[in-house]
Amino acid sequence: MCLQFFIGPVMAYSGFDQYQYQAYRMKIPEFEYFSYAIPAVISFIIGLHITAGNHKGEIIDEEGIKGFVGRNSQLPYIFIAIGFLSSILSGFVSAELAFVFYLLGSFKFVGLFLLILGGEELKLLPLKDLRILPLTLVLGSVVVSSLGNGMFHDLLTWMIFLGAVYAIQYKIGPNVKLIGFALFVLIAVLIQQLKGDYRKSTQGGGEDAGIEALTETYEAKTQGDNSIFSFSSLAPSVTRINQGFIITNIMNTVPDRVPFSRGEEMMEILEAAILPRVVDPGKLQAGDRMIFEKYSGIHLRVGTSMGLSSLGDAYLNFSIVGGSLFMFFLGLCYSEVLNYFHKLSLKRSALILFLPLIFYYPIRPDCELQTILGHLVKAVFLILLMIYFWRNTFLDQPAAQGDLQ
Repeated sequence: MCLQFFIGPVMAYSGFDQYQYQAYRMKIPEFEYFSYAIPAVISFIIGLHITAGNHKGEIIDEEGIKGFVGRNSQLPYIFIAIGFLSSILSGFVSAELAFVFYLLGSFKFVGLFLLILGGEELKLLPLKDLRILPLTLVLGSVVVSSLGNGMFHDLLTWMIFLGAVYAIQYKIGPNVKLIGFALFVLIAVLIQQLKGDYRKSTQGGGEDAGIEALTETYEAKTQGDNSIFSFSSLAPSVTRINQGFIITNIMNTVPDRVPFSRGEEMMEILEAAILPRVVDPGKLQAGDRMIFEKYSGIHLRVGTSMGLSSLGDAYLNFSIVGGSLFMFFLGLCYSEVLNYFHKLSLKRSALILFLPLIFYYPIRPDCELQTILGHLVKAVFLILLMIYFWRNTFLDQPAAQGDLQ
C-alpha cells in the first residue's frame, strides 16, 4: 500500500503523465504532493511499528501449527470445503449476509496454509502425493474466478500470501525470493497490460471468458512489431497503479472548491464500519459515488469504481498535518490488531493464519477508508466469534475449563 503511493506518482511526474488522458494526470506540482504523501506514509509506518516489538504479530509458531494439524488432521480439509461451499452460496444470499459468506469463502486459503505449514508431506513432487490436490483446487478456483470476472486483485493478493507461507515453510533464501519477486512483477505487469482488452472481449465482445480468450488478447496485443513491454505500451498502464492521481485531485479540490470535512466525513466512515446495517439502515454505502465525486472533483462513468484511499480520506478531513497524524493512529490500530492476535496465538498458534483474511482490504491502496475499516471490524468480529465456539479445538494444549480469555 505504501509503495503504491510513491511508485505510480514518481513514474507520472517523471514523464509518463504525458501519455495519459488529461483527467488521469497529476493535478498539483510534485513538491506539493510529496510534501503530504511522504510524512503521511512515514507516520503510518511509525504507528504500525511503535508497539510491534520484534514484529511479534507477524511471527508464526511453526511447531505449534504442526502439532495443531497433527491433532486435527481433518480440519484443513474442512476449512477448504467450507471455503468452496461458501463461495458458491455467496451468489444466492442477500447483501447483508454477503460479507459473511465472502469471509467464509476465504477459509479455503487458511486450510491450504495449514496443510503447507503442518508438515513436510506437501511437495510439488512427487505428484502422487494427494496433498497437491487441495493446492491445485484452491489456486485453480482463484484463477477461474479472476478470468471469469476480469478482476485479478484476488489472484495477485493471494499469490503474495501463498508465496510468504511457502517461504516460511521451506526457508527460501534471498536469491530464490528475488527470482520469485521478479516473476511476480512480470505476471502483474502482463496482467495489467492485458486486462483492459480482455474485459472488452469477454464482457462486451461476445467471447467466452477463459485462458483461450486471454491468449487471444495477448496475441492481438503483440501483433506485428508491437512489444507488450515497450515504453509506449507500458505508459498508459501507469494510471492503474497510480493512486496518487486521485489524491492530487482531492488536494486540488479541497479546500479551494470544497471545504475540509473536519471529521464529519470521518464520523460517517466510522459509523458505517462499526454499526451493522440492521442497526443503521441509512449508513454510508461502500464505494459511495457522491462522496468520491464531491471531494475528488472526478465524475465517474456508470460502472466505474474508484476509492479515495486512506491517505485521501485523511487529507480531506484533517489537512496535511492532521492527515499525517490520523495515518499514525491508523497504523497504530493495525498494530494493535496484530498484537492482539499474537497474544491469542500464544495458546492457539493457528490463529495467526487468519490475519490475511483480516488485512486483505487494509493492505490495498485503492480502497476507500470505509471499506478498509468495515472489513477490518467485521472480519475481526467474525473470527473471534468462531474462536469462541471452537475455543477448545484451537487450543495448542488440552483445554482447561473456562480457558478462553
